[in-house]
Amino acid sequence: MPFAEHPLEETNPLTSGFRSFRRVQTPRAGRTLARWLGVLGVLVLAAGFLPWTQNIRSTGTLTTLRPQDRPQTVPSTIGGRIARWHVREGQKVKKGDTLVTITEIKEKYFDPQLLERTREQLAAKISSLEQNKGKTVALGDQQDALRSGLAVSLDKARNKVAQTRLKVNSDEADLRAAENDIAIATRQLARQEELYKQGLKSLTELEQRRLKFQESTAKRQGVENKLGASRQELTNSQLELSSLQAEYQDKLAKSESDRRSAVAYQFDSEGQIAKLRNELANLSIRAGYYHIQAPQDGYMVRALKEGIGEIVKEGEAIVSVMPISPELAAELYVQPMDIPLLSVGRKVRLQFDGWPALVFSGWPGTSFGTFGGRVAVIDNIDSQGQYRILVTPDPELEAWPAPLRVGSGVYGWALLDNVPIWYELWRQLNGFPPDFVGAPTAKSKDGKADTSADEY
Repeated sequence: MPFAEHPLEETNPLTSGFRSFRRVQTPRAGRTLARWLGVLGVLVLAAGFLPWTQNIRSTGTLTTLRPQDRPQTVPSTIGGRIARWHVREGQKVKKGDTLVTITEIKEKYFDPQLLERTREQLAAKISSLEQNKGKTVALGDQQDALRSGLAVSLDKARNKVAQTRLKVNSDEADLRAAENDIAIATRQLARQEELYKQGLKSLTELEQRRLKFQESTAKRQGVENKLGASRQELTNSQLELSSLQAEYQDKLAKSESDRRSAVAYQFDSEGQIAKLRNELANLSIRAGYYHIQAPQDGYMVRALKEGIGEIVKEGEAIVSVMPISPELAAELYVQPMDIPLLSVGRKVRLQFDGWPALVFSGWPGTSFGTFGGRVAVIDNIDSQGQYRILVTPDPELEAWPAPLRVGSGVYGWALLDNVPIWYELWRQLNGFPPDFVGAPTAKSKDGKADTSADEY
């Protein structure tokens, strides 16, 4: 357009005569852009003083708070061969439902009548024990009879010894009388011979006196023999008394030995009976392990063994079961530098995989598609350089989506203190941790602080 028509010519008459000045004038669009940039800078500067909620970001997966709610594998308690499947994958099962039936593979348990035969062995051993107890009682009665017989025999032998001793005393008295008789007969014979020599006695009377002397001598000899026999009988009675004690002690010792052997056999039988009962109980319990049952209500997720006839080892997992209605928790991993800022009860916002969300981490109130939670568990030891925390649903906020599944991804950020945006930017640029804030204090029903947090 002609330069004479430019608006600047009217506003600045001093430069209207110079053509170069007309070419270096600032365009109107540039001034408009400068004004907008200035307004934008003022807005950015003002926004720097807006409040910003500091947070700790972390990622993890969904798990369960209670260990029994987590997916579990069902092992086979005993080794065996798969005989039949009773369920299919994805099927809902109840606690106690039979999942798989297995059969024996050990030759020790092949006998189908093994349980009944073990019961018969146990019954036979119990009967043998009862008979052995009767034998023990009989041997005890035998010992009592031997002790009673020993007492009677000892009394009898003692009486015989006393009786023989009296007989010896009587024979000794008879011997003394016989010795007196022979002494008298000797003196009378001497006087009779003297008188015969003097002619005062006849030969007949002398022979009679001699005969009397011979009779006295023979009587004394008989008494001596009788006394010797009595003394021998006394000695025999004393020996019999001594041997009687030893004889009965031998019988009692033999009976006691038999009784102790019977008692030892009884104890051994009781031990074998206990062993048989243990074996019978083990066999009865083992018979129940042929049917592998569901440990709790849930869904059969995956069969870890396939087909019919496959061998499973003792303790080897066969199927995987997911419990029904688990108590979900978000398992998040936090850097060690952020752990001192967390405590049990700290509020957390969560974003789940598969749920669309519009997230402003510093302005949780304006976020969309996130869900609230609270820190329930903080581990005391690290896991590969990070610490694990468990976050449960916040009962005061909206419930978590029902279709959530264990193992899905989750993104969370723990809410801390409110600071200006410029301070947060300055902190992020310098790599400083968020400001430390005091741990929220959970109150009990009576209004007092509750310090029994499950922090482990």
